[in-house]
Amino acid sequence: MIDWERVPDARAAGVEIHDLMRELWPLPRSLTGDGLRQSLRLVSELVPLELVETPSGTRVFDWSLPREWNVREAWIAGPDGERVVDFRDSNLHLLHYSVPVRTRLPLAELKRHLITDDRGRERIPYRTSYYHEAWGFCLSQEQLERLPEGEYEVCIDATLADGHVTYGEALLQGETDDEVLLSTYACHPSLANDNLSGVALVAVLGKYLANMSLRHSFRLLLGPGTIGPLTWLWRNEQRLHRVKHGLVASCVGDPGPPTYKRSRRGDADVDRAVAGAL
Repeated sequence: MIDWERVPDARAAGVEIHDLMRELWPLPRSLTGDGLRQSLRLVSELVPLELVETPSGTRVFDWSLPREWNVREAWIAGPDGERVVDFRDSNLHLLHYSVPVRTRLPLAELKRHLITDDRGRERIPYRTSYYHEAWGFCLSQEQLERLPEGEYEVCIDATLADGHVTYGEALLQGETDDEVLLSTYACHPSLANDNLSGVALVAVLGKYLANMSLRHSFRLLLGPGTIGPLTWLWRNEQRLHRVKHGLVASCVGDPGPPTYKRSRRGDADVDRAVAGAL
């Protein structure tokens, strides 16, 4: 039975989700690193997340966990010395997992390391190079077109070294040990819909579930895409039989109607539950 007195007002819950997104927005999240940890610790103020860390290089099924990446600063200075691109202005500006660089080079050579998206002249694209060593900057097409000829200085003060893959999980115990797994990926930087919306939704939902009487147990899992769930599965193979249902919250902040991807069976209990709810 649902304890309706503990079910939040939809508008109030929406305000909480939005406020959390505003706090998380500026943090430099990536596949690994301190920005991801800081984000998970902030979420843990709402729901009791345990941070689990697995060393770089660990063999997880047929994957080898990547090295940890952290950035102190990254920028491009133009011929006049003024910075024309700066990671501090937007953490989308840097190709994620860029190797450290300090160099000077002409515009023609620099352009080989610049990434734009011609589908939106004002948009800064989000790009990564997790498993191939490279460096680069992302900027809008308008920014690129304003760059004058001349020599540019490039600084990427970053570390790419052995560290850890981090995810956060919380178990909200119900009357039974049967679990509903609620998962989302928290590795993207300042992207509101993809996927701060999923992180904030799961966090606030977890806050309310933690104060309700539950029949099933609920397990919340927040971490980097792909390698986060894989690492959790690798660590928890012996207890997977407890997971009876699962949902992934992704891109839940756009203005369109709800979208649900059915299970492989198409008629599982969770499929029927979602169909009823929608």
